Amino acid sequence: MSPRYEVPGGDLSLAGRASAEVKRAPGRLGVDPAAIKRMAVATHEAEINMAIHAGGGHAEAEIVPGKIVVTLRDEGPGIADLELEMQEGYSTAPEHIRELGFGAGMGLANMKRNADELTIDSTPGAGTTIMIMIRLDTGRT
Repeated sequence: MSPRYEVPGGDLSLAGRASAEVKRAPGRLGVDPAAIKRMAVATHEAEINMAIHAGGGHAEAEIVPGKIVVTLRDEGPGIADLELEMQEGYSTAPEHIRELGFGAGMGLANMKRNADELTIDSTPGAGTTIMIMIRLDTGRT
């Protein structure tokens, strides 16, 4: 099962739809709610970043025995300094986004905290691909 979800750019009122849809399928399959929650948090953070910084993109979810893998791809400006942007509190969000309550600099850190495995491949000027993997057999909550 590999559903694909479009992530709209710019309109934060629409951001979060992909992560909401992605979490429904595992629930119907009896996946541990704690794993679903971690996957939803990490995916939502990635989706918000995609909407703010990249003008949108898409997300694909794959549920296979023992794990959930969500891959998000965009063709935005890419991440210039991934190490810097992984630091909690560091943000490149514009002021108008911060005024809406977003852009606190926790997105990448929250992805890392909730994922069992996180891979970020970003090329300035060419976009970003994020892979979030959640193991279903770790007992982690």
